[in-house]
Amino acid sequence: MLSVMQTNMGEIEVSTVRPKVTDAKGILKQNRQFLDYFWDIAKPEREIRLKAIEDLIEHLKQSEKVWSVSSDHLILKFIRNAAFGNFFAVLALSQSTRLHKEPQVMLECVRLLQSLSHYREHLRDLPRKTMVDILSETSKEVFEEVLLSALQSDLTSALNTPEQLELLLVALQKFPSVLKPKKLKKLLGTTAVITKENMPNKMSFYTCYLSFRLLGASLPLLSVAQLEFVLSADVMTHYGQHMLSAQLADRFKFAPEMEKYVSEFMRGCVDANKQLVVALGFTQLTNQGYPVVPSCWKDLEHMDLSALQKYVEWLMEGFCKPQLEKCLDFSTRRQKGNQETEVESDSCVARFRKWIILRLTFIVENHQIKKREDLVMKMARFIFFHAFFDVKKPTPEIPETTQALSVPIDQQTRASISSAFYGLLQGLNTMAVLGDSAEAERRILGVKADGSMWIYCVVQYATTLLNQSKHVQSVQTLSPEQRRVWDSMLETVEALRKKAKKPSSPEHSAFQHLFLLVGIQMFKAPEESLELLNDLRTCMEKAQAKKLKKKKEPLWVEVVVEILLSLLSQPSRLTRGVCKAVFSRICPHLTQEALSSILNVLDPNKDEDESGVMVTDEKEKKKKHKEEEERDEEEDDDVEDEEGSDSSSSSSEDDDEAMEEGEGVDQNFRLDLMKVLQGQNALATEEDGSDEEELDDVAMMKLDGSLSALFLEQKKKIQAKKDEKDRLRKEKVLVRDFKIKVLDMVEMFLSKQGSSALVLGMVEPLLSVIENGMSSETSQQEQDFLRKAADIFRNRLCRAKYYCREIDGREAELHDMLERLIGRAQKLTDSSVSLYYFSAALYVLKVLRGVVSEQDSLRLMGKVDVERVTTCFRNALTSFMTKRKSPLTGAMFIDLFSRFPVLCVNLLDTAVENITAGVREHQQGQACVVALRALQSKDVKNLMSDAQRTELHQKIVDQLAKSFEDVECKNKTVREKIVKALELCQHLVRTVHSQKMQVNLELLQKVLKSMNAEGSLQKPGQLEDTYWSVMKLFGILKPKMEKVKKVVEAEQTEETTKKKKKKGFLPETKKRKNRKKPTVLEGKETPASTETAGGASGEEGKKKNKKKNKRKPQGGEGEETRNQPATKKAKTQQQQQKKKKKGGQQEVDGK
Repeated sequence: MLSVMQTNMGEIEVSTVRPKVTDAKGILKQNRQFLDYFWDIAKPEREIRLKAIEDLIEHLKQSEKVWSVSSDHLILKFIRNAAFGNFFAVLALSQSTRLHKEPQVMLECVRLLQSLSHYREHLRDLPRKTMVDILSETSKEVFEEVLLSALQSDLTSALNTPEQLELLLVALQKFPSVLKPKKLKKLLGTTAVITKENMPNKMSFYTCYLSFRLLGASLPLLSVAQLEFVLSADVMTHYGQHMLSAQLADRFKFAPEMEKYVSEFMRGCVDANKQLVVALGFTQLTNQGYPVVPSCWKDLEHMDLSALQKYVEWLMEGFCKPQLEKCLDFSTRRQKGNQETEVESDSCVARFRKWIILRLTFIVENHQIKKREDLVMKMARFIFFHAFFDVKKPTPEIPETTQALSVPIDQQTRASISSAFYGLLQGLNTMAVLGDSAEAERRILGVKADGSMWIYCVVQYATTLLNQSKHVQSVQTLSPEQRRVWDSMLETVEALRKKAKKPSSPEHSAFQHLFLLVGIQMFKAPEESLELLNDLRTCMEKAQAKKLKKKKEPLWVEVVVEILLSLLSQPSRLTRGVCKAVFSRICPHLTQEALSSILNVLDPNKDEDESGVMVTDEKEKKKKHKEEEERDEEEDDDVEDEEGSDSSSSSSEDDDEAMEEGEGVDQNFRLDLMKVLQGQNALATEEDGSDEEELDDVAMMKLDGSLSALFLEQKKKIQAKKDEKDRLRKEKVLVRDFKIKVLDMVEMFLSKQGSSALVLGMVEPLLSVIENGMSSETSQQEQDFLRKAADIFRNRLCRAKYYCREIDGREAELHDMLERLIGRAQKLTDSSVSLYYFSAALYVLKVLRGVVSEQDSLRLMGKVDVERVTTCFRNALTSFMTKRKSPLTGAMFIDLFSRFPVLCVNLLDTAVENITAGVREHQQGQACVVALRALQSKDVKNLMSDAQRTELHQKIVDQLAKSFEDVECKNKTVREKIVKALELCQHLVRTVHSQKMQVNLELLQKVLKSMNAEGSLQKPGQLEDTYWSVMKLFGILKPKMEKVKKVVEAEQTEETTKKKKKKGFLPETKKRKNRKKPTVLEGKETPASTETAGGASGEEGKKKNKKKNKRKPQGGEGEETRNQPATKKAKTQQQQQKKKKKGGQQEVDGK
């Protein structure tokens, strides 16, 4: 698109006749304004560039278009690079020690540093430090005369930040005679920096940061009592206020440094009580109930188990009975003025509870925090209980009911707890086995040490709560149908547990996990979960039916995959999350049949029935049934309306609209209309007379009813066609969305099982998807699907770190696949698609080679049939070089040569031959590039003997000499080919000379000399520069060209043109083409001419001559004009010409 834009811009500049452009919506004006920003950014003036960047950012913010995150990232990156570029430029000037010699340059540098100080997120305080360095090396005169006015604002605000104060102190120390008390009075309002008035503010500002550092550094040295005293003192309140103010942009942030202090303390402290005091001290620092320390606090990773246990208990007690009076709570002035006491109290409790839930969730999800299983289960039960249940009556059987809530949980807090629970559930499903036991089960995720699943324990706890209806009450009461389905789900899970031979068997885990994940959603979305459980049971029944039909019973993983595909066909985010979680657990157990059922969905060559795409579920059937009932009701209403007379006019208008929306009146409708009209004798025929009476009222009413019924029926037909079209469109969207979900499964399998042998069977199906997507429609959903498939193929398959290494017995199959891929790559018409096939062939080749040892790794090719593979790639290379329109590119073979040097050595002769044998100049140039990359490879050099390398270089020399013979730079393609050949020649000659190889270069040198026989290669350009770089290796330098004479001649021509223009002559575009105007000589007569320059008529010539001869200039008049200035001469000449024209005209008139 960029090249097209440049081409269009070039055309606009060259063309003289511009078509009329209409810009009613102002789009061109907007785009022009948008481009102007970039033109201003490219200008050398600093102020214009910075102003353009700010305007560009403001334009992007106010734009109505939705800009992607990538575009924002590019703009921020551009600003960051520009800021760093300007800063390092000033830094280089500062370190050159020459700034004091150029005061104006120093002034501009200081101004630039002042503007760069606003980009603190990128440069931090580097601009201020550089200003201090420049100031310390400045003389008194330069400071007083140049810099003082520029630094006025920085010195005036010296008491605001430490950096600005440092600048003032350096100036006071360096130039005390300039910054006298009177000058300080103007700058600061006081004659001294430190006064009684500003001392408290200054000390509180600067001592805070020193106090923060002192607090962090002293933590390991304090006792428990001292820690409690320090962490409840005013220094913590100031730290909390700093945490809030540091959230604003361009503010100093001390939090990262404090976290390092606390982390070092937690790591080095062995006293659990001290760790607990520090954790509680920072937790109790709250702003209106919400702790200022983030809930995701990594300092807890070094906490002792006993301290962590006490800390979790304190958090749970603080949730149930918040004692905010014991916290070190503070409020800003704005918060104190805006909120009342009662509202503030309730909101503080809610904010404190939300933070506690997030902190508990973080402790569970963070695998770096050491914890026991009972503590994890305790936190999970606590969060689940307060998310979905309330206490009726305390009971010791449920510990969560023994702690009464001092303040009821509001609905908003309940929703946040519910959301946090499902996030916690995801963390439990991916949690490794805790503790030092069960080493064999550490690789199994989501289970406890005894093999039971975490989610199963949570569901058991939920069942206990549902059964204790006297003591607890569910926030969202389950209906009898929902409770029945819940119990049925539990029975199914228990049955699966009994059937399982081992408690940790994959089949048991997969089915159990599937049912439990869907069932636990009952507390969040009961209706959706109910339907999903019914669908899951239906899918299982269908899978069992398939078992009975097939002779060979399918494996359990195939049944699970079928169930997941059936569930994914439903447009539900909940279903998608459940399927993703289950599929991630069964990836290691997938079989070829299970994977084939997934790939069949993506196969574009199969129908929906064959691929297994299912987009109509029970919901859609119910909706369709409801829609049919509504249509029947509408039809009944329409019939009733037809009986009334008032509805006839409105229905006819609707019929007209429906007819207009239709594609046209079909022939059947035309015939039906004729029959109705003829049946009522309302259609005029040839036999009818002109005096025929009109129909009476009864006949008219009857005809009106018949026509209404006919048009209503036609309207329904048109609407049915529209509904069918809309249904097909929606179904197509659902199918594409379903395939995108299936691509997620493919990506997950490649990520988790990239080294599996099943991956090899995914190469060609994915290529088929990409190839079909390139030629299909260009809707946004299709593009997203294609982009996702291409990304998975390129990054997850071809460039994956882990690949299949167990191919015993499949060597022939893989070689056949390699030949198919290369053959298909040559037959395609699109190079972009061909690139994917070629990349797949290289992936298969990498699999065949396998992992080789470092010793002799270059020559070993594993299980590759080198001769067969070489023949395959040689045919492809020959096809690329000899076909005029080949989808292959030179970059493909360069990639092949760099990754497989053995094949490069075998194919190098073919590439060298095509330096001259290529079908076009483009192929010949690509052959030169391929040969150059091969010669530059160290691996290729190590694989060849000295004799082979010498022979190869001599062959290339001969080919290059042949290609340079009688060459003519007639077009761009030929020039590009010559440039590539010269680059190869340059490397070749340099190698021959440096390694003293026995290669004859005389013929090549002779041919190269003949290329510049006429001096055509002495102009500047890439071709010419490369040519003379090669000739320099032969000892021939580029001759210097004399340009002085031409410059002088050009100057003389310009002066002559300027003089001519001053004489009042019209430009060439204004002169008439049919006659020639004579020149007027100063002080001399103009000889009369009887002929015109363009063959004009004799009468015109006579008139012109008589104009010249009527008034001849006299000698005295000519002398005066010679002595006049240039401006007066021009005016005099113009007056003379006017007088001559008038006199000539009078003579003509007299005759």
